[in-house]
Amino acid sequence: MIKKISTILKSKRAEGYVDVIVLVLCAVMVLALALRVLPVFVQKQQLDTFATELVREAEVSGRIGSETTRRAAILREKTGIAPSISWSASGKIQLNEEVTVTLTLRTNIGLFGDFGSFPITLRAQASGKSEVYWK
Repeated sequence: MIKKISTILKSKRAEGYVDVIVLVLCAVMVLALALRVLPVFVQKQQLDTFATELVREAEVSGRIGSETTRRAAILREKTGIAPSISWSASGKIQLNEEVTVTLTLRTNIGLFGDFGSFPITLRAQASGKSEVYWK
């Protein structure tokens, strides 16, 4: 491939120059697309981690309340994302009762700012069981 490009570059015909320009333009467009799409995968990974850590806090504390709210605020600050949070239960969770948290985050994906951009919804879900016995 490099040999072909060097042959085209050495060619004195105008056709070779046009081919190189088109090749460079395509490479730049692919790079621009990757720079807009790859951060969405990073956000999805952060959202999954956010959900896992949040449900772990609920498991250890045995309730949905001030502990989980505080942990969510810390995670928002650390990750820089602010998803909407919904729980399958509220208040105290008895030993071995299952609790599920669902996080949703809307983000834009596309090229050229608002042109060609469209919103997508990222969703992460984690579940666990309470480790606290309430009398």
